Amino acid sequence: MGAGKSTVAAALARRGAAVIDADHLARRATDDPEVLARIALELGPHLVVDGRLDRGATARLVFADDGARRALEAIVHPWVRAAAAAQEAALAASPMPPVMVVHDVPLLFENGLDVGMDATVLVDAPLPVRAERVAARGGDPDGVAGRDAAQRPIAEKRARADFLIDNDGSETALEREIALLWASLRMLRS
Repeated sequence: MGAGKSTVAAALARRGAAVIDADHLARRATDDPEVLARIALELGPHLVVDGRLDRGATARLVFADDGARRALEAIVHPWVRAAAAAQEAALAASPMPPVMVVHDVPLLFENGLDVGMDATVLVDAPLPVRAERVAARGGDPDGVAGRDAAQRPIAEKRARADFLIDNDGSETALEREIALLWASLRMLRS
C-alpha cells in the first residue's frame, strides 16, 4: 500500500501493456449480491449496509483478525481470479492483442499467484514514505503498518520477485526504472 504499484502499472499501460487490476476487480466482486451475501453470512451482517460493503469496518475487522481475513479472501479471491482469467482470455482473443498483459496484484506472493506469471515485479518503498503517500491521498497512514503485518515479509517478497523497483526517490528516478523494466519485459516477450 502506497509503494506505487498502480503508478508503475499505469506507466506500463502507457507503453502498450494491458493492465488487469486486482484491486478494481475486488471492488467489483463486493458489488456482486452473492459475494455480499456470503460476507454477511460468514463475517457478519454489519459489514453490509444498504446493499454495499462497509469497507472501513471490513478493513478494521480483517486486519485485526487473521481468521476473518482468510474468510474474506476465500470469498473474494476466487471471484477475482475468475474475472482476471476472463479478461486475459478476451485480450488474447482480440484481433489486436496487447504487447503484454500486466496483472496489478497486491497479494501476488501471499496467494501463490506468482506461479502463473511469466515474470514478477515488486514495487517497494520504505514504510514512512508509503504512509505519507497514503495520507496524501486521504487514506489512513496508520493502516499501512497493519496491512504490512498481514502480508509476507518484504525480504521474502524481494527474494521471490524477478524484478524490483525501489520507489523511494523522485518521479524522474521512477520513470528511469520503469523504462529499464519495460525494456527487460519486452526482451522476455521476444
